[in-house]
Amino acid sequence: MSTMNISLMTDLYELTMMQGYFKNHMTERVVFDAFYRTNPCNGGYAISCGLEQVIDYVKRLSFSMEDIEYLRSLNLFDEDFLEYLSNFHFTGDIYAIPEGSVVFPREPLVKVVAPIMQAQLLETTILNIINHQSLIATKASRVVYAAKGSGVMEFGLRRAQGPDAGTYGARAAVIGGCVGTSNVLTGQLFHVPVLGTHAHSWIMSFPDELSAFREYAKLYPYACTLLVDTYDVLRSGVPHAIQVFKEMRESGIELKNYGIRIDSGDLAYLTKKSRAMLDEAGFTDARIAASSDLDEYLIQSLLSQGAPIDSWGVGTRLITSADNPAFGGVYKLAAVEDENGNFIPKIKLSENTEKITNPCNKTVYRIYDKASHKIRADLICLADEKFDPNEDLLIFDPLETWKKTKLWGGTYEMRELLVPVFQNGECVYTSPTVMEIRDICTREKETLWDETRRFYNPHQVYVDLSSRLYNIKKNLLDEMSQPAMDIPQK
Repeated sequence: MSTMNISLMTDLYELTMMQGYFKNHMTERVVFDAFYRTNPCNGGYAISCGLEQVIDYVKRLSFSMEDIEYLRSLNLFDEDFLEYLSNFHFTGDIYAIPEGSVVFPREPLVKVVAPIMQAQLLETTILNIINHQSLIATKASRVVYAAKGSGVMEFGLRRAQGPDAGTYGARAAVIGGCVGTSNVLTGQLFHVPVLGTHAHSWIMSFPDELSAFREYAKLYPYACTLLVDTYDVLRSGVPHAIQVFKEMRESGIELKNYGIRIDSGDLAYLTKKSRAMLDEAGFTDARIAASSDLDEYLIQSLLSQGAPIDSWGVGTRLITSADNPAFGGVYKLAAVEDENGNFIPKIKLSENTEKITNPCNKTVYRIYDKASHKIRADLICLADEKFDPNEDLLIFDPLETWKKTKLWGGTYEMRELLVPVFQNGECVYTSPTVMEIRDICTREKETLWDETRRFYNPHQVYVDLSSRLYNIKKNLLDEMSQPAMDIPQK
């Protein structure tokens, strides 16, 4: 993205709809919401990610002469519309939930308030960026949670679906909690730690394993993690690693940040045996790293078996989110401004209840338990609604409305989640660094109850509608469900 103009990285129908709006002189402002419907990986939450790249995209959004020529060659667009595109720039407002935040289904992660042609154009690229990075950040947060404080290194570049997925996926993985990445470009672009050891090919290129270990230790005495499973972990790899560690100590090298890595076999059995061998040889502080198609479930299983693993290299199943490879975010029209400046609510109906949208110009409040600072619920409401945490608040499930909870005044706190990002086309938001967002994400995850973070049957956080928003939605549904007078009834 840093070198490529991605203004044409959009679905064709965004441009054909834009031309339709243009031809019909439709310039009114609208509200679009980007949200998702189901937590990935059957989990209890997601992590918002990708806002910095959305900002970069909107700032750069313009059509070059080469872009216009290409569009002209499609024989779909008239010259007056192409002239409009040649002078295009974004003039609207964007609100978003900051990166690293814990988020839940149906609440707007990004809200666009702009003239309809502009808002329509943003759809595909916003979803492309937010869907991918939020997915990988969420997967990473689950893997890190399973590791229980031991470091997780993102090693997935070679298995990612292309350079951008590998680079921005690594960014998202670090935000989700990984201690670093093997991707050097990600390290350069986003100033995050880059990590790595060596491959089996290093061992195999030397006459023997011991010679390979010695040369690696000579090159990197203070970052010496030796891959011990090229030939035989327990009969060759670990004994040779111990021999090299002894030689380093005898030569006066202070052993720090050193250990072994195992990339195959029964990791629980091999790490237990390796730990015993290292301890017996006097290298009790040598670290054991593990890799080999790891994910949160395997890490959790290995730790439950007592595997003494200090750090984890996680690749394919993290960078591709192998068990849930798509986030499923959508971008839906919620309101259209009339000639008096009032937003008229719009709603999409569906036979699938989960696909019915929430209308109106909205915002989101997070409700915390005041004593524990854990999340009680999120409340989607009208953009101009305000609440006093000193007053009682009744919240209810918008689908099963008999499920109600009364929060007593003084026992809860509220925070508005959506913040201004663009105002009148100008960016008013400064993105934190990736490592700062990672810290934000860590604090955000601490507001989740353990029941929400578990991998199996997690507790789902309530995302409710305010009474005013619920009543508007209900009235729209009632109006639109009335049978048309000119349709014969059975």
